Order: sequence, then structure tokens, then C-alpha cells
Amino acid sequence: MIRARRIGVTAVAALAALAGTPGLAQAQQPSETRPSFSASGSALPPGWRIGGEGDARELVWRSPRPVPMGDARVEFHAGDRPLGAPKAESDGRTFRLSLDAVGDAPLKDLQVLAGGRRLDAPAGDTARERRGALSAAEPPAALPANSVDPGRPGAYRTVTGEYGLDPVKLPGFAQPVEMEAVVVAPRGVSGKRPLALFLHGRHSTCYKPGGDDVTGDWPCPAGTKAIPSHRGYLKDQQLLASQGYVTVSISANGINGQDWEAEDGGAQARSSLVRQHLAKWAGWAARPGSAPAAVRDAPRADLSRVLLVGHSRGGEGVNRAAMDSLYPPPAAEDGYRGPVRWKIRGTVLIGPTIFGQNPVADVPSATILPGCDGDVSDLQGEVYVDGTRGISRGTALHSAVYVVGANHNYFNSQWTPGLSEAPSSDDFWDDEEQPDPVCSTGAPTRLTAEEQHQAGATYIAAAARLFVAGDDRVRPLLDGSGRRAPSADPARVLTHAVGARRTAGFLPDGGVTVTGGRLCAAIDPDPAQACLPPDTKGSSPHFAWWQTEKEAGRGAVALNWTEPGTATRVRPAAPVSLTGAKSLALRVFVPPNTTGTELDVSVTDSAGHHARLGRATVDGLPGSKRTSSYWAREVRVPLTAATRAGLDLRHVESLELTPRSGSGQAWLMDAWGWAPGTPAVTPAALPRVDIGRLTVEEGDSGTLTYHVPVRVSGHGSGQVRFSVLDPDTGETVDKLVTVRPGATPVDVPVEVKGDTRFGYDEQHDVLAKAVRGAVVGSYRGGVTARNDDPAPEVTLTPVTDRVTEGGTLTWRISLSESADVEFWQPVLVVPVTEGAELSTKDVDPQWLLDHAGVEPDPERALSEANVWAWMNIPAGTTTADFTVVTVADQVTEPAESVRLALTDEEARPLPGHPVLTGTVTDAS
Repeated sequence: MIRARRIGVTAVAALAALAGTPGLAQAQQPSETRPSFSASGSALPPGWRIGGEGDARELVWRSPRPVPMGDARVEFHAGDRPLGAPKAESDGRTFRLSLDAVGDAPLKDLQVLAGGRRLDAPAGDTARERRGALSAAEPPAALPANSVDPGRPGAYRTVTGEYGLDPVKLPGFAQPVEMEAVVVAPRGVSGKRPLALFLHGRHSTCYKPGGDDVTGDWPCPAGTKAIPSHRGYLKDQQLLASQGYVTVSISANGINGQDWEAEDGGAQARSSLVRQHLAKWAGWAARPGSAPAAVRDAPRADLSRVLLVGHSRGGEGVNRAAMDSLYPPPAAEDGYRGPVRWKIRGTVLIGPTIFGQNPVADVPSATILPGCDGDVSDLQGEVYVDGTRGISRGTALHSAVYVVGANHNYFNSQWTPGLSEAPSSDDFWDDEEQPDPVCSTGAPTRLTAEEQHQAGATYIAAAARLFVAGDDRVRPLLDGSGRRAPSADPARVLTHAVGARRTAGFLPDGGVTVTGGRLCAAIDPDPAQACLPPDTKGSSPHFAWWQTEKEAGRGAVALNWTEPGTATRVRPAAPVSLTGAKSLALRVFVPPNTTGTELDVSVTDSAGHHARLGRATVDGLPGSKRTSSYWAREVRVPLTAATRAGLDLRHVESLELTPRSGSGQAWLMDAWGWAPGTPAVTPAALPRVDIGRLTVEEGDSGTLTYHVPVRVSGHGSGQVRFSVLDPDTGETVDKLVTVRPGATPVDVPVEVKGDTRFGYDEQHDVLAKAVRGAVVGSYRGGVTARNDDPAPEVTLTPVTDRVTEGGTLTWRISLSESADVEFWQPVLVVPVTEGAELSTKDVDPQWLLDHAGVEPDPERALSEANVWAWMNIPAGTTTADFTVVTVADQVTEPAESVRLALTDEEARPLPGHPVLTGTVTDAS
């Protein structure tokens, strides 16, 4: 087994301290002809190798095809255990992860994931998936039309212009970031107008005109141009401007080209950029004469009414901007340190990432989930809804808007083939041999680029009209009331929501008791605990993976029945009040492509009075193996039956769901008392938690103790779950902590032991997630101890370099001193320069298969078989032997030889190291 062992740093004290605390839930472009890689004792899968030298050793994966630069974070996993996010090379195919990040994880069952999508699936696995793929359902029936359609253009003509300001420096980024934007505004309008700011996502930054080449460089190299991603929302801007909004779409290529270095994927940087622009607009509103021409041509912006619209990583960026505007971040990490002279009334998040799973509970949001998203394909943006439950006052509406048949890119015309200035593509790639029944081009459920963009513009306008203009008539389009905007036709758009005038709810969290069903976990490697088994065809946005292989605090109630009539009862820790509610709103999902699942809904009060409220019918979404379609539909049953039965709605003790279908499955996400209306939102004063990262030198001797920096600012107190990751096992120790400004909520000591032996950097991490009454900004940090010892010198010497055929040639790889980590050194068979060379039939066939992955036939020189072996010298030892096992034959032949060279990670012989020869003589 290949392992990379950690050195020098221990967190035993931290782990032991937490484990003893009550309340824990333990929980440059490579050559195409490079020789194939094999590892002594355990070969890595095709495409994988160990690269780098000394303390820069890396786990390297090379894709057989380019991986487009996108918003989902590419991650290496070993089975269920996350290893880390690798750096992408400029070729778009090679990804490198420092072995420092791997820790003691066995490199078995290696996988490459992005947004829940497997990038390295072997062809055989893909074929099995095809055979087991779900059959497609028809598009959902059209919903009744809403009384107001926000997708209709308004009465105003529009004016368009652009501005460019001096670039800004952002913390952690070497290159300045541009301050460029396109403005679309109503023409000839007096008075102040609300402002809508758009932020695009992570996309390629530069392109070469006239060709197909795109890169992620910044700044753009000579001969290339910047991709104008910020011009991709003109359709949306023009619709809003016609309705009276000033709109601005800002460029963020400078962040996209550098955010691979940011631990949070660039969220804080994007927030800083958004607030830099808002500060400019606030200044221009106060002093119009100082504004650029494009701004002077627009009405004055009303900074007390701001809507932020973010696409993909831009969605996470505007979410963080909303957070930072209410709860300031640490100054050292922030790229804007001025006053907040604006008020964000709401956000629209389009196919967003949320790496930190840290939504802002007190700012209303609408999250568009593209059903055929091929980039952020796990639809993790659902967390912007689910993750707000119980955090604050619950008056802000948080809506999920599922657009059947929409992909990730086509909401931006500059990412759309046929419309974009630079090369672009459909992120949901087509398999010509096996088209996807839901999302391939031409499928009945798949939208065209124009249909998709029109639907997106319509629902952005709906959010603006509700969050900024306060027009409650558009609320049924966003809150799960089952209405449609005809302007978005033929798109099928479904919604559910939490917040607004929903009362206390039934939530699958700590303290709830479930009978007749199962309280399941969103993320758990144990199939008996997980909500969806590992062989599920498709996935659920509600269960998008976060940072750990097992996660506390997220789940659902799972129902599984073989005959009708068996009730599942959900009993919270304390009775729930449904006073003032008109209906009980449930968020329930069933398997994709199923229809007509019927559930009787009943409630019981504390006195034992029972009432059947009605029957709910739930249909599944169109789905396939490649879609995230296990998504909850909102269904409502009126509370009139409970009132007639005399139930005390102030003290509802349990909720019962009784299947009436013959057999089936369902998952309850939550249930709430619901009433129409959109209340005013007043953000609560909350504490904010930020975890920092401390980087220290290992030293040559002694032991020093460092502490993970955790900062709490803001006001009040709240609860946050901290997770300490064991660097050797990947397991976490969780602790639910009450946080207050000025206090240290959790003390995680890390011991750093100095030595003079070579090893890798040690990284010890802590995660944080808000549970109640708090917000989390920088959600991941820790202590990193840098190895400060040089790598040992390596030599190759003969042990047995002359044998008779059938014997074994042996060479010894030696280190000048032992290391604290397993040391990997590649050896390459190179062509002989004199005489005959061993052939593929002169060596043992199993040895050849193990070291080169090939068969002896057709016979060829051994150097032509690309034998390139990475030899492992275990930690604490200094030698490893490389052998060539030969076979005897009946052919009379002259002496034959083989030559060996130590190489670097690119299979180039190391300078200054001799090439050694081994000789095999004839046995006859």
C-alpha cells in the first residue's frame, strides 16, 4: 500500500481534549510519451503518479482529455476520504496535490471529483452505470400562471456603457485585480433607482482570437485577450433596467486566475471586489460629477436598495459580500476596509458553489439550481436554503428555484457557443454513444440556450421585485406555492422555500424521535446511516458533500414501505407551535421519474388529540445517473381539519406520514406552519467566527506548542460546531461550542517537534459551521508546520549486476540518511549503447506486467516497454532494492544488458548520477 506519513507535528493533545468533552459527536506540461508509472508493491490507477522532488512531492493525476476551467472545486479522494484540492496546470489536464495534504491516507480507490461528479471514472464503470441508468420521465406538467409576470419588459428604454478604474490589490493575491464593469440603466429617469450588481463565476480568463485556445492565466499573456465574462448578463440587465433598475456587471478575471491559491476558493476576494464597486457607487451617488460617463448616463443609484446577483463562484462571492456588509471580516483578510454605505436587500445565486456551507440567514435569497448542471453538478447551492434553518430569526425568505433542463453555462451568453466572443461549450457534455435521457441536446426536458437564459432573467427579475420592490404578488413564484411565470415558458421551474411567514417546524435534527421510519444522515460512509445508499442512480442537492467523510447535524427522515398504511411519526424534542399558520408545508422528495406517491398527513397535539390534515401527492423530478434530482417538492395541506378537531395548535407534539401508495420511498426534509406574506427582515446582531492559519517552522530540536487561531467578533452569542480533523486518518472530532466576541471558543493546541530529518509539511485543520445564532466567515484554518530539513541524497549502486539467464539482477537505491516519511525515487530502463539489449521476452512476464503494465508480445527491447518504476524507501530506513527478474530460454545468444537511471518526475535522468548496466549471460 502506498502511504505518505506525516511528520513532526502531533495533535494528540487536541484530539484527546476534545474527545473528553461532553457534547461531542465523534465523528510543465508533461510529455505525451512519458513512460508509464508503476509503484513497487502497489501500482496507482492509470493516469496517477507520484511527482516532484524532495519536500515538494506531489500526487499527480493527468486526465486523458482537457478539463474545462469551471466553478466546482476539483478534489482528490481516497474512497470516502477527501485528500484535498489539487492545483491545475496550464494544460488543463494535469492536477497536482502536495503530499503534505495527503497525510497518512492510503492511496487506494483514488478518485477525482468536482461538484460530486466523477472526472476519472474508468470506462468499465461508465458502462455499468449506463446499464443501470434511470429511464427518463416526461417534463413536469405546466403549473398555473401567476397573477404577475416579472419577465415582461418594463416601460423604460435603456442605455449601456462601461467603466474601467485602477485595479486593486487583494490580500493573498500576487497580481492586482481589475475594476471593470458594464452598466445598463433606464434612460431618462429622474430620482434614485435601486441597484443590481452582477458577479460572474469562475471561467477561463484569456483566449487567443481566431483559435480554440483558452487559459486561466492572469494577467493575460501577449497575443491573448481577456474573456469578457461580465458582459454575459446583458439580457438580464436590460430586463431589469427596463423595469427601472440601475444594473452593473463587474469583471473578476483577476480573481479567477489566482483563486487556486485561496483556501476558501476566492470567496473573500470576490466579496472584497463586490464591496469595492459598491463603495465606488456610493461615492458617485454622493458626488455624481466624479462618476465615469457610463455612470453619469444612468439615474443616481439608491444604495439603500441593492440586489446582488452571483453566478457559480460569483454566487458564493455575493453571499460573502452580504455577510461582510453586516458582519465585518478580519481586516487582515479583507480587500475593502471602508464604511458600509449600502444595504443589501437580497441575493440571487445562479448554480452557486458554497464551499463553506455558510449562507447568510438574515438576507433573503433565491438560488437557481440548473437541473442539467455539468459543472457544479451536485447542486450544492441548495445549502443556501437548508443551511439557514434555525440560524437566526427565520423571517428572510430563502428560495430554491429548480430549472429542469438547464445547464450551468447558458445563463451567461459569454459562456454559450454561438453567442460568446471566446471559445465556449456546453458544460453538460454529450456521450454520442449513450445520450443522457434528461440532459443531452434534443432530449424533451433539455432547454435551448435562449430558453434557459430567458427563464433565468425572469426569475432574477422576480427576486428583484420581491426582495427590493416589496411586491408580494410575485412571491408565489419563489416560495413553493406552485405558480409559474409565463415569460419563462417552456421551461419547467419548480420552487420550495424556508423562512418568511413560516412558523416553527419539524426538523430532522438533534432531539427528534422517529418511529416507523429512519432518521438518516446526509453524509456518512455507513450505508445503514446514510440517507442515500452508495449505489443510488443520481444524487441529492440536499446531501451535497462538504469537507469531511462524515458530517453531524445534517439529515432527513427516510420512509421505505412495501405496502400502504404504516405511519412514520416524527416527534420533536419539544412541541411545535403552528399558531397563525394556514397550512402545513412539507418539503418531501421521492425517487426521480416516479409519479403519484401519496402520503396522508396527520398531526397530534400534546393532549393526544389527532387530526388527519389531508393527502399529499409527490412526483419525482426528471432524472438520470448524471443528475442531482433527488430534490424536495413543497406540498401543503390546510390546517382546517386540525382546527375543526379542536387541536391545540400551540402545542403540536408529532407529525405522522402514512403512505397510501402500494410501495415506495420518500424523504422528509422538514415541515413548517405556512402563511402567505413576506415580512420585513431586520438582521440580527450575531457573532462572527473566522478561523485563521498559522504557519511555523519545524525547527531542529525541542517541542513547541501552537494554537489554531480562532477569532470571534460581532455581538451576542451563538452556537458553532467545530470539527478537528485528524491529519493521519481524516476522521473528525466535533464539538458544539457557544461563541461570544472576545472569547476563545475552542482551544486546539498543536505540538511541533523539531528534528533534523527530512519530512513533509504538516497541516492540522479545524472546520467551523454555524448551528444557531452565529455566522462563519473563514470556515477552515489551522496550523501548518513547514519542514525545514533538506532531502537526503540518493544514490544507485549495483548489488548483483551480472547473472546467468533465469537469475535476478539487483541494484540498491540508498539515501544519505533516513527520512521521517516514505521516500519515493523513480528508476527508468534506458536504451543500451553497446551490444544486445534485454527484450520483453527475456524477463519474467509478471515482472513486466507489474513494472510496465504490458505483455511480452510483440517482442521488443526492454527500454521500449517504458519501464519506469517508483521505488519506495520506507520511513526510518535508507535503502530499497530494484530487481529485474530474468527467464531462461533454449536460444543460444550473446550476453545481453539492461541500463538503469535515476530520474526526476518527468522521467529525465538525474544529472550527476551514473547510468548503471546489468548483464545477463546465456545459460547454454
